[in-house]
Amino acid sequence: MRRIAAIVAALFGLAIAMATPAFADSPHFLNANSSISTSTGALSVSFKEVGLGNTVSTEQVTLTVATATADYQCFNNGGNHPKAGNKETVSTSLTTTGTFPVRNGQTTGSISAGPPSQGAFACPSGQSLYLQSVTYSGIFVHGSAGDSLQATPDPISTGAIHLLIA
Repeated sequence: MRRIAAIVAALFGLAIAMATPAFADSPHFLNANSSISTSTGALSVSFKEVGLGNTVSTEQVTLTVATATADYQCFNNGGNHPKAGNKETVSTSLTTTGTFPVRNGQTTGSISAGPPSQGAFACPSGQSLYLQSVTYSGIFVHGSAGDSLQATPDPISTGAIHLLIA
């Protein structure tokens, strides 16, 4: 009976010892938190990815945004917006990739994108272009091993802002 118990214990210990490396190389994100800069309108996602193992020194992380919508509007030198409808709403998807250092099988960082460009929209003479609001939705971070996580909050919006575009 003792011999059987010893064999079972040894097999159990062997199974645990062999399973540990499998868990160590199981990449996944623990968190992805989105925020928007009130001075630029850019989306920033802070993340932590673990389970990368000890054989890699860097990790590529990609930020994807399914829909980024920005509202631009013209204002005259008096700070008023004309009633003529000098306003443009731009909507697009965004993707950006960054490389982050891996230490002890994990990486933390922050990756940014946006806001969408106003494109060819320009204000007439005597008026200045301002970014009035930005909304991002469908926000995900993706690791190079195929793992991904949706950022929170999603969607996220600036609400009313008034940023001069140079």
